[in-house]
Amino acid sequence: MKYMAHMLRWRVFFLVSLLIAVVLPLACFCPVVTGHVSKGAYELFRITQRLPVTNAMVTNWILAIVVILGVRFTIGKKPRIVPGRGQAAVEMLLEKLQGLLEPIVGKRVMPHVFPLLLTLFVYILVQNLSGLFPGVGAFGLRSGDHFYYFFRPTNADLNATLGLALVSFFGWFYFVLRYAGPREFFHDTFGNKADRKELPLLIYLGLGLVFIGVGLVDVISILFRVVSLSFRLYGNVFGGENLITKMLGLMGYLFPVPFYLLEALIGLIQAVVFTMLSAVYIGLLTNHDAESGGHGERLTMDTRSIN
Repeated sequence: MKYMAHMLRWRVFFLVSLLIAVVLPLACFCPVVTGHVSKGAYELFRITQRLPVTNAMVTNWILAIVVILGVRFTIGKKPRIVPGRGQAAVEMLLEKLQGLLEPIVGKRVMPHVFPLLLTLFVYILVQNLSGLFPGVGAFGLRSGDHFYYFFRPTNADLNATLGLALVSFFGWFYFVLRYAGPREFFHDTFGNKADRKELPLLIYLGLGLVFIGVGLVDVISILFRVVSLSFRLYGNVFGGENLITKMLGLMGYLFPVPFYLLEALIGLIQAVVFTMLSAVYIGLLTNHDAESGGHGERLTMDTRSIN
């Protein structure tokens, strides 16, 4: 088993090296769009009067289909008891992510929340790396001095990252109410954390008012998570697109390759950060010690410092 895992790691390393050596330099030979990246996605056509289709949406649909078909082709119609190479690679990804996220959200909630977190990670990672694929942000139509390209990285569109942040927020809302309950949420947000037996009544009541005020601030910070998650992801991907465009404008051959590698690393980091923050937000209220009946030590992490 260890030998198979060792060989699988070497194969993954070989594929990544092949990507760096072949695919990324090929991207430098694609048509170069100099200037700057538009702040918003371009509308390509409309399905109905109120339903436009943008270049970011087209990129999203194409990559979603590719990922779905790729996973289906890798695993096959049914997962096998003795996994093949593709299935072993997928299972290794699942095991690594599960080992990373389970201590955060807790064993009780992990089977229920893992599909959401896994989907967020894979989707964001693929969309973050889409700007490095040959042809994305390169082909399109020129109208006067402006170039309208057909494909745009999905996460370089604020609408897409806002949608991801809303999915994360409503997922947090559901899992907290389902597995922690409204009472736990209100006590954790507005409840008096002081010990009544150790304090005089007036001080205890005064602290209660203080905790209510702190709870109101906490509610604002919870709502602000949508803003922080969406703008962080959009800013990093959009900034990376501008960086690559500028470097390609300076020299369109091997010079931009280190910046491609930098953007690949940033894309991976941002996918991990988004997924980890979503897990932390859920785990703050659901990760309790199962042996103490759900009233054990709560995961404590100051997420405000991360935001």
